[in-house]
Amino acid sequence: METTRQNKISRLLQKELSEIFLLQTKAMPGVLVSVSAVRISPDMSIARVYLSVFPSEKAEEIVKNVNDNMKTIRYELGTRVRHQLRIIPELKFFVDDSLDYIEKIDSLLK
Repeated sequence: METTRQNKISRLLQKELSEIFLLQTKAMPGVLVSVSAVRISPDMSIARVYLSVFPSEKAEEIVKNVNDNMKTIRYELGTRVRHQLRIIPELKFFVDDSLDYIEKIDSLLK
């Protein structure tokens, strides 16, 4: 169970990371990256970020790219939230495949 502070920090990180990815993906036509969820550890040191990528065929490639550029993303995040947070958590990015799962269940039901 997450505390109120964890929820507030998760929402803040989700909002700021969404804006960062929006600016970065403008250069890549036909690709949409959204931050579906952020889970933060109780000690506020690690944030697990779940990315939803459209089209889903490029999801693994984009998450690998994001993990390779994690330091620059963390720096950009730090400049945006430096007045709200003292320590910027370490970021770990994962693919959120819940939309693919929903599509699969819908197709099986039909």
